[in-house]
Amino acid sequence: MPRPTKGPRLGGSAQHERHLLANLARQLFLHESITTTEARARRLRPYAEKLISKGKRGDLHARRTVLKKITDKEAVYRLFEVIAPKLEGREGGYTRIIKTAPRKGDNAPMAVIALVTEPVAKKEVVNDAVATAKKAAAKAAEQAGEKAAEKKAAKATEKTTDKAAEKDAAAKVEAKEYKGAVRLAEGAAEAPDADHLIKGNEDSMKYHVPGSRWYDATIAEVWFATAEDAVAAGFEPAGGAAAQKIAE
Repeated sequence: MPRPTKGPRLGGSAQHERHLLANLARQLFLHESITTTEARARRLRPYAEKLISKGKRGDLHARRTVLKKITDKEAVYRLFEVIAPKLEGREGGYTRIIKTAPRKGDNAPMAVIALVTEPVAKKEVVNDAVATAKKAAAKAAEQAGEKAAEKKAAKATEKTTDKAAEKDAAAKVEAKEYKGAVRLAEGAAEAPDADHLIKGNEDSMKYHVPGSRWYDATIAEVWFATAEDAVAAGFEPAGGAAAQKIAE
């Protein structure tokens, strides 16, 4: 029992379909490119490629097998003597289908089916090109990794530098010297000497004179000799000027 082909049949009967495919293959071998409907091009493709495979064999049996389907001797001659040598290095994929504009009238989808006669690159050349591309990609990835590491290191160095600069600035602020004042390494409630009795609190930037309300409870880092020195250094009287008058 004959096995049905996949898809809709071309023509009215199986014999008609065989004649259609044989005629299309004949035109393809003669002209190497034909325009037909998309459905016919898709059915012709495996049919023609099987005949091309027999043409690449080149023996007498293959020639007789092709002549049973295509009776045009010129087309068979071109298949064995012209087309097959062009496709010698190609293993399958002998044809390509390119869709074109629909046909005027019935708007049928059209396509161009053509032989792929471009020379095929040798496997050695392809493998060498692939290996070269892989090496280039690996080298580019390595360089990108090195650049990323350099940027990361530069950022880390920059952060360290910024932190060091901040610490230096903070140390400078902490170690700020005021004219006519004495700075203690640690805050104290007792005066360092008899000449510097006015307390300066750098946290609040207020000064306290002896006998004022918060004098005894204040821990001072800076001690001034006079209230004028404290004001000149940027300190303000705690609780106002009236609260920080020196008792005579």
